[in-house]
Amino acid sequence: MPVPLSIAFVMEDLCFGGTQRQLLELARRLDRKRFSPTMITLTGATDMDALAHEAGIPLIHLGTGRRVPPLFFLALRRELARLRPDIVLPGTALPNIWCRIWGKLLGLPCVVGTVRGGGGPRRQHERWLWRLTQTMICNSLALREVLQKLGVPASRLHYIPNGVDTERFAPSDVPLTARPPEILCVARLAGDKDHETLFRALALVRERHPDAVLRLVGDGPREAELKAMAAASPARDGILFTPGTADIRPWYDGARIFALSSVREGQPNVILEAMACGLPVCATQVGGIPHLLDNGDCGLLSPAGDAGALAANLLRLLDSPSLGDELGRRGRQRVEKSFSFAAMVAAHETLFEKCAGRG
Repeated sequence: MPVPLSIAFVMEDLCFGGTQRQLLELARRLDRKRFSPTMITLTGATDMDALAHEAGIPLIHLGTGRRVPPLFFLALRRELARLRPDIVLPGTALPNIWCRIWGKLLGLPCVVGTVRGGGGPRRQHERWLWRLTQTMICNSLALREVLQKLGVPASRLHYIPNGVDTERFAPSDVPLTARPPEILCVARLAGDKDHETLFRALALVRERHPDAVLRLVGDGPREAELKAMAAASPARDGILFTPGTADIRPWYDGARIFALSSVREGQPNVILEAMACGLPVCATQVGGIPHLLDNGDCGLLSPAGDAGALAANLLRLLDSPSLGDELGRRGRQRVEKSFSFAAMVAAHETLFEKCAGRG
């Protein structure tokens, strides 16, 4: 039997976040008879290290704190030279840049580039750096189109959508109509998520539904700024900040609506989780979101930055519980049919073996 292929997953950190969760689940679910995963983070220990340890995945930290150290790229070169993995899979922007450079200079067999966020092509300088990969994975059809316009050949691009655990994320026994009017947003507190638009939309919603609240679950670099902004908002009494946690299912189970106001996205895993939990979704029509929501058949879409349109969609769901029930049912069915973890893992395994000449 062939020796398992060694796969090095390289991440900036394992903080709570969609990309981190997705690649950690991929590493955990790989067939260990065929693949041997290792995870490298540019930081020290962070939120989801324990999950990697529980799965028996070796975890290498290049830093000591929660911030990326200034000379991480030298430490990364050292580890890649020591490990010499069969395949390197960088997951976020800095790893995608430096794994490609070191992979080329060290003569590593295969670097599989990934583009997962709406700003990924720009942040990762894909116009030039795609050439340093053997193949590229993107998690949305919209990103695939962007990369092709930048000159990446279609033959080098592979669309593999995110997956979700439909047994772990499932509708609650408490029906939507029995829940308080809580709007949930699970997202990093970062600029791409445009929480400001969500704050303005909530203020409009509370003019008709003064008991409506917005719960933000997540952490990130804009936390202090957003808390100050929320305190100055007319809707300040209805904005709740909740730190990220390993298990966010209780927040899905307690919400009436899921909302995401991003200005850039790939394929947000949190939307898949919300759909799997039977929540109706209000989101912006950016990146891969329209595809997830089947162009409005499984959720309500609004233009990025348009607080009025987002508020109108939130009000439709608050005013019409039956519409929320129907969208939640359709969303659950769509996830079960098209976005399972099993399909996501199988697609990566097939690609890895092909890259290594075993497919």
